Amino acid sequence: MIDKEVILKIIEEQVKDSDLFLIDLKIGKDNKISVVIDGDNGVKIQDCINLSRFVEKRLDREAEDFELNVLSSGVGEPLKLMRQYKKNIGRNIEITTFENERFEGELTAADEDKVLIRLKTKHKKDIATEKQISFSDIKEGKIIILF
Repeated sequence: MIDKEVILKIIEEQVKDSDLFLIDLKIGKDNKISVVIDGDNGVKIQDCINLSRFVEKRLDREAEDFELNVLSSGVGEPLKLMRQYKKNIGRNIEITTFENERFEGELTAADEDKVLIRLKTKHKKDIATEKQISFSDIKEGKIIILF
């Protein structure tokens, strides 16, 4: 089985001087490697292609066969890293805490410890309030796409 730490080092080597960052890395028992990336300015298809080729060139198919998929974090996928919250400041978000409290509104700030959202009001006349949520209290955060 392919060593996860080896793949992790290869990915880090490729993304270290870019705005791309790793969200998730999974390696199945059958050597199916799944890499999910994001970027401070989004992810282009070419970014996924480049990372895929970079990883493939550093692995030896003769020694161990594998399947590699490099994907970008999709719309509607939960945010996993603080870096994702920071890049989405100004967008609408839904946050669920570990106490199953649910908050919806505009993400107005994010730092290493907490996020701040301007809560959605029921009526346009209502004064918007802000809610500070500790990052460690967030069970799930999802960007809301409005049409």
